[in-house]
Amino acid sequence: MSDNKRVRVRFAPSPTGPLHMGGVRTALYNYLFAKKHGGDFLLRVEDTDQTRFVKGAEEYIMEALDWSGISPDEGIAQGGEYGPYRQSERKPMYRQYADQLIASDHAYYAFDTSEELTRMRDLAKESGSANWQYNHITRSTMRNSLTLPADEVEKLLADGTPYVIRIKLPRNHEVKFEDRIRGWVAVNTNNMDDKVLFKSDGMPTYHLANIVDDHLMEITHVIRGEEWLPSAPLHVLLYEYLGWEAPEFAHLPLLLKPDGNGKLSKRDGDRLGFPVFPLEWTNPETNEVSSGYREKGFYAESFVNMLAFLGWNPGDNREILSLEELIDAFSLEKVGKAGSKFDFEKAKWYNEQYLRANSNETLAAQLKPVLAEHNIEISDDRLAAICGLVKERAIFVRDLYEKSTYMFASDFEYDEKTMRKKWKDDSAEILTELKGRLEGVEDFSEANTEATFKGMLEEKGLGFGKVGPIFRLALTGLGMGPSLFEISEILGREEVLNRIDRLIATAA
Repeated sequence: MSDNKRVRVRFAPSPTGPLHMGGVRTALYNYLFAKKHGGDFLLRVEDTDQTRFVKGAEEYIMEALDWSGISPDEGIAQGGEYGPYRQSERKPMYRQYADQLIASDHAYYAFDTSEELTRMRDLAKESGSANWQYNHITRSTMRNSLTLPADEVEKLLADGTPYVIRIKLPRNHEVKFEDRIRGWVAVNTNNMDDKVLFKSDGMPTYHLANIVDDHLMEITHVIRGEEWLPSAPLHVLLYEYLGWEAPEFAHLPLLLKPDGNGKLSKRDGDRLGFPVFPLEWTNPETNEVSSGYREKGFYAESFVNMLAFLGWNPGDNREILSLEELIDAFSLEKVGKAGSKFDFEKAKWYNEQYLRANSNETLAAQLKPVLAEHNIEISDDRLAAICGLVKERAIFVRDLYEKSTYMFASDFEYDEKTMRKKWKDDSAEILTELKGRLEGVEDFSEANTEATFKGMLEEKGLGFGKVGPIFRLALTGLGMGPSLFEISEILGREEVLNRIDRLIATAA
């Protein structure tokens, strides 16, 4: 590829179901690479296999990318000069390239029926060869335009006999190409088969459509998962046979399951209790619901930051990077070859960092919809103070409520273990004394309530362990939590005194 070409990359999923997080990572790396080099990021939906099409999957893919903040520059929704961006709508343009390959003796017609192909595979198995292939050796015994007389081929075509068009691979030819992640890759054609490029129904297979689309859309870099690495030599040959300059290739490592080896799957997520999809997905046929990161409460920014680090790192100690910082730091050379094990605890850690980085006011605005579910109304200032109180203990926005329910209602139950362990015969007397002192505090600030509390301990010769736990029990019903004096300031004097009275009455 010439150095002065504008960088153009594409993400080309098939609408066969929800977009896996591994797919989002592929899209992300394409996006980061394009933006790093001032280029374009395209979304092309590869829907040539209509038998596997799933209703709603295409819309899901676009929504997932938008939520993740990696919206395409060109695509079905955005349009662009290189459309259509739905492969099925490009159907008329592929035949000419299949014909070109036949004319240049790089492809041929194959008329073998599915029954004939099955019989050849069965015969191969019987003779001890499990992996029969249609290749440079076996094609000489099959019904194709290389073995049949030209007039018979013409008659079969004229009669509408079903056929496919296969690539004609040379014998013992070494295909070499440089992968931006894996270095030089070399494969001998003796280890490859004559893949089908075009079907008699007028639809190309992935291999031909992919090459034609990438060429016509002027794609400069093909960045995709390593599952496509075995197909790359075939694609390199197709570029050569069609007389086109091949793009640069980069094959990304797999996302691996947290425990053991193998590719991360939905089954692993179900088994271990975490999502593998960016958004919640409802299977249109079974109505089975699969969880999504968005619905679990993850910030899109933390999800993307986490994904970026599954197979790549900036080469320094930074772990928290905004999308702009990821763009600036990204390079294919820093993508690893080995698969990357997914760690859901690390994913939660990322969300925790993003949550804590928000201001209390921002968190309060994010928490309001959760409070609305519980019919709770509260002033913005007070809610912001509550968020500041508990945000160091939260991973998700919803946690801010769940870890501070005692701040919104006083009819909570008391922790049985703390009550049993800390409530003594003199506890009511001690709390009554504390209440009397707090009643005299005019400015009920954190500093003043703390000074009053400590003054009582010093004057009465009491340890914190004697008074602190029962005071916390009165205010929150819990044995542990944030600063008692921050809680007191937010609740206010009247509420604090009422809660002390409630515990005394309950424990009596």
